[in-house]
Amino acid sequence: MQLIGTVTPDRPLLVLAVQEEAAHLGAELPVLLTGIGKVNAAAALATVLASGPHPLEVVNLGTAGALRTGLAGRIHRIGTVLQHDLDTAVLHQLTGRTYGGPITLAPEGPTLATGDLFVSDPAARERLAAAAHLVDMEGYAVAGVARRAQVPVRLVKYVSDEAGEGAARAWRDSVDDCAKQLAAWLDGEFGAA
Repeated sequence: MQLIGTVTPDRPLLVLAVQEEAAHLGAELPVLLTGIGKVNAAAALATVLASGPHPLEVVNLGTAGALRTGLAGRIHRIGTVLQHDLDTAVLHQLTGRTYGGPITLAPEGPTLATGDLFVSDPAARERLAAAAHLVDMEGYAVAGVARRAQVPVRLVKYVSDEAGEGAARAWRDSVDDCAKQLAAWLDGEFGAA
């Protein structure tokens, strides 16, 4: 976990997993690098929010794998985020309570599936595509922590790979361009890339 800059109530906090995704961001807004995965993202953001003050909003920027065709080459503001590695239905059967259900963030936008699995297997991609458009490893954790802290949250993703065979190589090859696209979006949104 690394917090760059100072969190203030009048500015958003940018949350990204790794430095590679933040490579082209300026120093105008605070940036939290959480590390990869749901546990790292949740722990890092919860730590920062608990120490206060809360930011104006949390903006989770990052890369995502496409589970369906036609999603590459543009920014996606996530409408709904779900966990693909938590069997919510079975947990509900066992306990009668829902744990880790989908979180709606916006009335429109693609569904993002978050899990601690870098999706590079075509069978896993096909299974996940039945419920979501994109896949990442931190979005649900960021959204869940921000919601619990009553801080507005947005998830903004740029497709780095097709979440199938060769996804790891594709991510390495495209992450710098993805970081440039995320910085350009941020500059258009806040005038502060």
